[in-house]
Amino acid sequence: MTSAPAAGEPPPPAGSAPPAGGGPRGLIGVTARGARLRGVTARGARRRGVTARGAGLRGVTARGAGLSAGAVVLLVAGFWFGYPDLAMLGAAGVVAIVSAAVFALWRPRLGVERVAEPDRVARGESARMTLTVRNTSRVRAANLVASDRVGNGSVPVPLLRLRAGRDTTVGYPVPTRRRGVVRIGPLRVTRRDPLGLIRLARTYGDVARVWVHPRIHPLRAVPAGMARSLDGRIDKVPHGTITFDSLREYVMGDDLRRVHWRSSAKAGELMVREQLDTSEPAVVVLLDDRAAAHSPVRDGTAESFEAACEVAASIVAAAVREDLPVGLHLVTTVATGPYLDVLTETEPRAGDLEPALRRMRARRLGDTLVFLTGPGGRDDLGAVSGLRGPYASVVAGLFGDRDAAPVSAGDGLIVIEAADAEEFAGAWDGVRGW
Repeated sequence: MTSAPAAGEPPPPAGSAPPAGGGPRGLIGVTARGARLRGVTARGARRRGVTARGAGLRGVTARGAGLSAGAVVLLVAGFWFGYPDLAMLGAAGVVAIVSAAVFALWRPRLGVERVAEPDRVARGESARMTLTVRNTSRVRAANLVASDRVGNGSVPVPLLRLRAGRDTTVGYPVPTRRRGVVRIGPLRVTRRDPLGLIRLARTYGDVARVWVHPRIHPLRAVPAGMARSLDGRIDKVPHGTITFDSLREYVMGDDLRRVHWRSSAKAGELMVREQLDTSEPAVVVLLDDRAAAHSPVRDGTAESFEAACEVAASIVAAAVREDLPVGLHLVTTVATGPYLDVLTETEPRAGDLEPALRRMRARRLGDTLVFLTGPGGRDDLGAVSGLRGPYASVVAGLFGDRDAAPVSAGDGLIVIEAADAEEFAGAWDGVRGW
């Protein structure tokens, strides 16, 4: 999904989601002028997969295996001991097996098309998949038993006497109870003979994906930028400061107040001043995706990690709403692509926090650093507070461990302990230390 960087462009920093806007729908595009938000709800993704024959999964049923063995025994006994009746019964069994194979081996030509509406949703929102199956052969298809794979389950798809050139459409909801990428497809078509001797299953079409993004909670407060004067004083600037950057040619629609008349007279054409906000607030979100930081795991899900993903998505969305630069970084791995897709696909894994902290310390990526972790990251907050020098504000979100002793917010570290993302959102808006 992620395109390679153009020649001459520096590679994205390790552990970060690049600010490019070349990915699919989601939170993407962090430029010098701030982040851009593309709609989470898409108009739908269309996938076509026309498979003439499909991938075959062959199998002889227990009944077929028993009949085959019995037919062989009867034929051998009939010819060996001279009993023609036994030989005739064995021959009848062989005919039944051959007829069943011919019946089941017929392969219908089916075209499969899928449309997800939408293909990206927030957790808990509704999404539907529309499946269209078309008979592309020249003969009428017999009654087929088909099912469409949806995540770890399946949905039955009735294919009753589908005529040549006709199609049938089935719609069903996509499960969105859990964050992640839901794989849908391929279509599995099962055909067996009337006697139940042979059963063949074939797959048709491609695999579609629906991204279930973390739920976004509204955050009203956003950090302020920092203006640093020559005497070392640091002032909070909620909206940044403007300074001259460069000149460029006038483009229809530019504000005439930005025309630099002296340069225009020298160049013989209108020249416009380009201005840069040197102290625009920049937010850096560091998501702790270490498996050791998020335990225990119930039903394959670490609740603290799910809360951290929702908070990360909420902070990024709040920064995008205010048109502020924002960066998303992971502790253990390089994250590339649209931010919401990154938060959808990431899962806890083995890793070390120290390299990520060194990277954050070496590169001052913004004014405010937000570190989101689980119960296992409580002992690492002291190391995180060491980033207070490069970053004007350091905030730590600790999830899933409310029964433990409160963390001392020393060295200018702001600690927000919350059971879930909703509680964190309320505490975030109450912070007065921006």
